[in-house]
Amino acid sequence: MRLSRAKKAVLLGVVLIAVGLTGRASAESAQDSVGTLTASSVAPSSPAAEPKPKPAVKPPARAVKNPRFGGPAGSHMLTGSKGVALTFDDGPDPNETPKLLALLAQHHVKATFCLVGVQVERHPGIVRQIVARGHTLCNHTWDHSLKIGKDPASKIQADLGRTNAAIHRAAPGAKIKYFRAPGGNFTPLLVSTARQLGMTSIYWRVDPRDWSHRKGETSAAHQAKVVRQIEKHCRPGAIVLSHDYAQPDTVAAYKKLIPWLKKRYTLIALP
Repeated sequence: MRLSRAKKAVLLGVVLIAVGLTGRASAESAQDSVGTLTASSVAPSSPAAEPKPKPAVKPPARAVKNPRFGGPAGSHMLTGSKGVALTFDDGPDPNETPKLLALLAQHHVKATFCLVGVQVERHPGIVRQIVARGHTLCNHTWDHSLKIGKDPASKIQADLGRTNAAIHRAAPGAKIKYFRAPGGNFTPLLVSTARQLGMTSIYWRVDPRDWSHRKGETSAAHQAKVVRQIEKHCRPGAIVLSHDYAQPDTVAAYKKLIPWLKKRYTLIALP
């Protein structure tokens, strides 16, 4: 059957439209396939693995300074035990030291006496009493020089050696295990020189300033000050500084202090 020219034109148009639709569908199908491949078949790139943090390096711990050696140039402020040490400087005194010795004996208390060489030479008998009653001896230099720590090592050694020799003349065989610088003016050289002579340097934790008398201060007021300061600041292990040389108010203050202290602390002589 022969088709007319018009029908042929219509038929050709239909064929062309069908071909166009088929191509478009194929293209969309191909695009969808590519999209599906990209989304499902290719694994997403994983981020680069982060390096594990290194463990923090702790800085070395600082050494904790032992408060026992907290005095100037490492001198001792504490006894090293719970015992409280009463120490008396600048003697022996011909008037006050015997009174103090009697008071200590009455209460069965031992103490430490820091002796000045010139006083030892003048009153050797009192040194023997101190030793005979079981108290501890401490070298306090020959003439109470406040500047001895600045002297050359040879001069320091001569001074301390001279003081020890005077003590040994007064009390042969007595042990002198401690040294205290006048005014507490320790220097590393002074401490090391004392150590070479077999002595440990002692400072203090409690200082009632019993040697300092304010103008117009009465004996009663001064004694009350000494008592108040020691009671306020004393703690287990403390080294307490006081003076027996020319300090009658100190001895009077200790008549009140020793019973109070004994109720609260163990009173010891430095070993």
